[in-house]
Amino acid sequence: MKQAFKLQNSILAKYLIRNVLMLTAGVFIVIGLVIFGNQLVLVIKESLEEGIPIADLLPLVSFKMIRDVPLILSLSLFLAIILAVSKSYKDSEAIVMNSLGIGDKHLMVFIQPVVMIILIFILFLTTVAVPWSKQQRSMIMDRSENASEFSFIKEGEFQDFKGGELVFYASKVKEVEGESTQNMEEVFIYTLANGQPIITLATQAQKYTDAETKSVYLRLKDGARYHGFPSTANKKILNFDQYDLQIIDGEKRHNVNTTIKTESKPTLELIFSSKAGEIAEWQWRLSQPVSVFILSIFAIMLGKTSPRGGKNLGVLAGVLVFILYNNALLMAKSSLERGEISPLVGLWWVHLLVLLIIFVFYAYRHGKLSQLISKPF
Repeated sequence: MKQAFKLQNSILAKYLIRNVLMLTAGVFIVIGLVIFGNQLVLVIKESLEEGIPIADLLPLVSFKMIRDVPLILSLSLFLAIILAVSKSYKDSEAIVMNSLGIGDKHLMVFIQPVVMIILIFILFLTTVAVPWSKQQRSMIMDRSENASEFSFIKEGEFQDFKGGELVFYASKVKEVEGESTQNMEEVFIYTLANGQPIITLATQAQKYTDAETKSVYLRLKDGARYHGFPSTANKKILNFDQYDLQIIDGEKRHNVNTTIKTESKPTLELIFSSKAGEIAEWQWRLSQPVSVFILSIFAIMLGKTSPRGGKNLGVLAGVLVFILYNNALLMAKSSLERGEISPLVGLWWVHLLVLLIIFVFYAYRHGKLSQLISKPF
């Protein structure tokens, strides 16, 4: 009898695993097409704005895809388990399982081979592949920046930068061989300062980078700055022989590069760090595979529905749970980066809170919550 029961469990486990795998693949393809397609559009737009070479487009898209795979795969598995369990209840298969003594605990055990394989794969992605992809992306972006933000300026054409805050025109642009500078002639610049338009005209200009601050400047020669045009109120004209106009703030660029550098560091290096930002980063990397295991347990209970229940209720609840869970992890990560919470608490409190919710939900679904509340301590 026991051998027959084990055989039945084996058949049911394989059946459930097959359904979960097929649904995971289907959901991943659907979500992936939407997100990856959007990423492709954003990268192309970014490349046009920042002058990234076309040859770097495909690598940048690939690196962004690697970054998003852990989140998409985690969501796909979570929804797939909900759909697979829900389907078994809709088709009354779960009722037969329950009559054989197979409940939620057994289903949780049945799906663990799939969960563990995907968990290990996501762990590899978050701790190795994603940091590497961010490092490679940073190298491409740095190379593009070092090649100069203005290296793709077209002679005789008006072009806008900084989201339209700066309009630039140069009749001639000459590259200086062996140097990261450019010489320009007959320059026109339109900018806004405190809501007031400023027009700058110069006969010559040269782009250079300050060695200390890393800020990028345009050194304008023999020109004039017109404040307040085209209105006549508070109109000012400033003639100059030489004027340095800051194009890129080196401090802001340094802060961005520091964040990227932390995200691209090896996980082992971060684990032994005492910096709040680096501690938050490695805890975030480990939290994603941990959440896969926790969500797989939650998915079993969310998929358990009545044959007459709403078809998509479990999926909608699952999406809401997934969003809240990940947002809570992101908020905990930000708090840890700012030093507002202890590294011992870190992101782990979010996982413990979700486990507590699962325990209460499980007790409620099985009629044990009232017993736990009334039980004296």
